[in-house]
Amino acid sequence: MKRRRFINITLGSGMAISLAPNLIFGQSTVLESSELLGKGSPTLYGNGFQLRKSAHDAFVKMQAAALKDGIKIHVVSSYRNYAHQKRIWERKYEANLANGLTPIESIYKIIEYSTIPGTSRHHWGTDIDIVDGRFLNTPNLLSEDNFNKDQPFYELKLWLDAHAKSFDFYIVYTNDPQRKGFKYEPWHFSYRPLSCEYLKQYQNLDIFKVIQGEDFKGANKLSDKVIQAYYKEHILDINPELLA
Repeated sequence: MKRRRFINITLGSGMAISLAPNLIFGQSTVLESSELLGKGSPTLYGNGFQLRKSAHDAFVKMQAAALKDGIKIHVVSSYRNYAHQKRIWERKYEANLANGLTPIESIYKIIEYSTIPGTSRHHWGTDIDIVDGRFLNTPNLLSEDNFNKDQPFYELKLWLDAHAKSFDFYIVYTNDPQRKGFKYEPWHFSYRPLSCEYLKQYQNLDIFKVIQGEDFKGANKLSDKVIQAYYKEHILDINPELLA
């Protein structure tokens, strides 16, 4: 599908929205495009992590509640700017090529878990990767296996399943077998009151221009077809409760 036709279809199907200002706890939910892409200078809060004010306050409350139940929520990753995501991408891209993968094979392997620079939810200051801080020496920290029964982060998973939504944090990439895109990430949670709005705003951007206009390694291998599938399956095929 040609880029112009795809953009017209998506805009006509409700992807374009009004950016009328909204406030959450006195915080504007309207972002400049630079901040949506991780290239702005947002005001962030946190000790050992960085989130927007309302997301930070909600997380601190959730962290304290979990601690009362013996769970020590530890943030592995929170806000990432564009440059940080680019470093992650290029490190993996080069490692994959060194291991014999073709450029496009490398890209498909990366996007099992990692985002193309400029498309990460971590750019928004609303999302966190979390583990149980009592077991930081666990090998392969962010691995699905570590959240299974009888594994180090299973108690954390059960606690989050029961309580995270009451603090407005929702898992992003669920284990729904019908879901495409990024693989199941039981560690990745998003502060819904902000991230839902930011995703709507992100959908107003020209995703092709965002990606193809950049100079990260492998960018010239991303065809319209690949980008279109990535947009549909990786950016939008998430927990439906984060699409409202």
